[in-house]
Amino acid sequence: MYSSSLADAPAVREPLHAPVAHLVRGGVIEGIHYGSVVVLGADGEIRFQLGDVEVASYPRSALKPVQAVAMVRAGLPLDGELLSLAAASHSGEERHLAGTRRILELADVTEDDLRNVPDLPYDPVVRDAWVREGRLPSRLAQNCSGKHAAMLYTCKLNGWSLEDYLDPAHPLQRAIAEIVEDLTGQHIARVTVDGCGAPLFSVSLHGLARAAARITTAPPGTPEARVADAMREHAEMASGSGRDVAALMRAVPGLLAKDGFEGVEVAALPDGRAVAVKIADGANRARIPVTAAALARAGVDPNLLGEFAGEPLLGGGEPVGSVRPVRALDPVSAVTYA
Repeated sequence: MYSSSLADAPAVREPLHAPVAHLVRGGVIEGIHYGSVVVLGADGEIRFQLGDVEVASYPRSALKPVQAVAMVRAGLPLDGELLSLAAASHSGEERHLAGTRRILELADVTEDDLRNVPDLPYDPVVRDAWVREGRLPSRLAQNCSGKHAAMLYTCKLNGWSLEDYLDPAHPLQRAIAEIVEDLTGQHIARVTVDGCGAPLFSVSLHGLARAAARITTAPPGTPEARVADAMREHAEMASGSGRDVAALMRAVPGLLAKDGFEGVEVAALPDGRAVAVKIADGANRARIPVTAAALARAGVDPNLLGEFAGEPLLGGGEPVGSVRPVRALDPVSAVTYA
């Protein structure tokens, strides 16, 4: 356990975001993405920050590794692919559906017991095929179904009620909130409802990075280490084929990474170095190049990060620019707009 002395909840106010990436077309800055970035050293101290890393924010699905740790601490016996799926924002591929069904079987419950919102698969290719086949939105296909199945399994093992497992006052959600505070080292600022229907806890970007670092530096065999190992070894189960977050974990040895809606990403290395990113406008196109630049700031070899520099901006079907991290975030590259 970590110190029982928690920092105050982060302030709820308008974030003081700063420019983190430029959209450059033909040598001219056409657009600016604002956001915030924090980089922690192996000692847990802030090595770099940009924007507002202490304001209250919603990590969205970037908090799922923490939720998974809470469930393992509460007795969830999953490991490997299924534990990775319990921390997933999955793409809705058949492997994800089959894995979620397996968790439901282990819990001796059914898809009807899930309380997440019915949806189509997250991956565009999988979603298009789903629609062509005339299949309707389902709770199983929704990207958080693995987490919800694991929540049901955790409740079943503890004798907790199933029908209200998403209520913030439910024993499961109280247990998750306790671990969120434990790992982030701060009190929760606000509780609301995430897109899938589960409680969503507001912490700071700094706290999110600290939680990821505590997960990756935990001793072998602990709930934190089990979650980290499962996600790193089965990155596609925590996301999907072709997803940038899985590619990032494959490219950087030992890296744990998790994305979240509205432009959030957190990543941590086994020695405790960690980064957390929030893109203010939620733009996905800025999330991954800014994350890559932050990881370079943390000391990751830039040669491992080349494929995450961002997709090219096209004009007439030809590359004419790209989204680039601001110089303050990536000073080594000495970006020139040409």
